[in-house]
Order: sequence, then structure tokens, then C-alpha cells
Amino acid sequence: MLLVSEPILGAEEKAALVAVIDSGWVTMGDRVEEFEQAFARLHQAEESVAVSSCTAALHLILYALGIGPGDEVLVPSLTFVATANSVRYVGARPVFVDIESPKVPLISLDEAEARCTARTKAVIIVHFGGYLAQRDAWQSFARRRNLLLIEDAAHAPGLPAAGTIGEAAAFSFYGNKNMTTAEGGAIIAHSRSLRETIRRARSHGMTSNTRQRLDSRSSDYDVTMLGFNYRMDELRAAVGLAQLKRLPEWNDIRRRLSLQYRRLIARLCPSVTVPFADPWPSAHHLMPVLLPTAISRQAIVDELRKRGVQTTVHYPPVHRLTFYKNLCPEFHLLRTEEFSRRELTLPLHPRMTPETVEFVVNSLAAALGAELSMEATA
Repeated sequence: MLLVSEPILGAEEKAALVAVIDSGWVTMGDRVEEFEQAFARLHQAEESVAVSSCTAALHLILYALGIGPGDEVLVPSLTFVATANSVRYVGARPVFVDIESPKVPLISLDEAEARCTARTKAVIIVHFGGYLAQRDAWQSFARRRNLLLIEDAAHAPGLPAAGTIGEAAAFSFYGNKNMTTAEGGAIIAHSRSLRETIRRARSHGMTSNTRQRLDSRSSDYDVTMLGFNYRMDELRAAVGLAQLKRLPEWNDIRRRLSLQYRRLIARLCPSVTVPFADPWPSAHHLMPVLLPTAISRQAIVDELRKRGVQTTVHYPPVHRLTFYKNLCPEFHLLRTEEFSRRELTLPLHPRMTPETVEFVVNSLAAALGAELSMEATA
């Protein structure tokens, strides 16, 4: 089965893990600090903060920015549920916003403007599929409305502009991302004081960690805030260091494969829409396409699976998931719902080759042809 996403893990990662085990120090040590520095350099940032997941990163950012009960945060519904959940973790209310259009499935600026109230304190922009949200427009909007701007950059590690738009950005290193530490995440924040608050909050609000107390030969510490256990361990940091070295190369492979997808789909599947104009700043995390309106997506999924091609959907709208639907049963976002109904994510990862892309597109063309033939004879 050709998978939608597949991590690349090998001898370098194995050796890095063995070295950590042999060192006898497995959490919050030198490798975490080295990984933070390397990730910051890649994004031309002063520092980064490594954490246990992108969800933890979003929670910490909102918490450190002081967002809480009574506040509202604008979020897209076309995202993973963690974007909205993190808002609820701090006691605030996520306000779902429609996408701009099927061709630009990013949170709509006009819709965000319309959803603002006196309680709106922040907006989370999601770089869906690795495609960068419009920097100048969102910064202008945030200034005009006096809002905190936060980036959910889970899909965009290695994209230099990610992390430069808002107060802070959250990145993901989950197993299906452009680079992986199995679980894990990172934060880039421009304010030194915000970074320090985030660092303290990720480790129970303590003023020093175990390694710092060992180096200073003092066992004293204080707790100055309500904190969390959101630390990254040395094992994940070691894997991350090995992955970071190859991330620019892997992202470039994704870029070239995405370009080939676009060319072949335009020629062989003209009824299929590929979101985002090329070129568009992107880490090319996903290869999303929109099937024709009359086509049964499940029939295409089943036919591609028979041919050995896995597909998936990004995403079911968060506002229509049971938990959130029960909170707002009559709420609808028409463009998001239509996009989600037609969207299909094709395989895209650096293990693929141009020949693999050609196979996928040929398989998609055959599946569409078969489904259209059945529709015509029905």
C-alpha cells in the first residue's frame, strides 16, 4: 500500500537513540537545547522552545499570552481538532470561521472580520497543507482589531516564513509530518519574555529543571505559576536533530513532487481541482485535491485502495464533529463544509518518486473514469 505519509527513519536516528541511552540522561538535557537552537536557526529565529506536541505548543502559547475565560479566539474549522481544543483548554471560546474559497482553503479574512466581537482577543491562522497564510493582510487585521495573532504551523516546519507572522507559532513533529520525533512540537515566539513564560509553564512552573540544578549543585527551586508537564525528552530531541539535517532536502522533494502532481492532474484529470496557485509559499505537507461535485468520494477511495493507493481527508470540519456540534447544533460554514465533502488527500512524501506520482494520477484518472461510466449508465 502506498501510504499518504511515511516517515524516513534509519541508521542515523538509531545511532542517535543509542547514544542517548548510553549517556544515561534521557530528558531535558543537552540534546533538547541543541535541537531548540538548530530548529531556531532553520527558521532564522533567535530561539525556539521544544515541547511534547503541537497541541501542547498551542496551549502554552494561549496560556502565556493570558487568554482565558470570557475571551473568544477566531479559528478555522478546516483544521485538526487540536486547534480548537487548545482554546478551550484555557477556558476561552473558539469561534469558527469559514475558508476563503475552494482554491484558497485558508481562514477567510472577511469572515474573520465579521465574526469579531468585543470579546475577541486572538486569531489562530492555520497554514493548511503547509501553505502559508497571507502575512501582511493578517498582520494588518490584527493591528486594526488589537488582536493577538497566533500561527498553527503544524504543517509547515522548515518553511522559513512560518513563525514570522504572529506573536508565536506552534509546530508539529508527529509521525506523519515533514519531519518527525514520533510525538513532539516546538514554539517560535518573538518576545523574550513570552518565551521565558512558555519555558517555565512547560515544566510545572518551576524556576529550574533537574539538569540546571545538577550543574549549579543546588537542589532549590520555586514554582511561580500553574504549569504543565509538556517537556520534550532527549530521545525525541536526538531523533529531531537527525531529521532536521535533511528537512530542507525533503521539503524540496515534496515541492517537486507537488509540481508534478499539478501538471499531471491538469492533463489527465481536468475535472479535479488542485487548491492554491503555483507558486505559493509552502512546505508542501499535503497534496489535497477537490473531486467533481457529482462524484462519490467513497467510490474513488475504494477504487484507489484496490490499486494499492491510500488516501485520506483533511479535514472533517471541526464544528461538525460531535463534541462541537452538540455545542452549536445549527451552526454551518458553507464553504468549509463543501470543501470537506469533496476533498481527497493523495500520497505525498519524500520516499515517493516521479514514477510513483504518475502511478497515483493514472490510478485517479481510471477511478474517475469508472465512476463516471457507472453514473452514465445508472
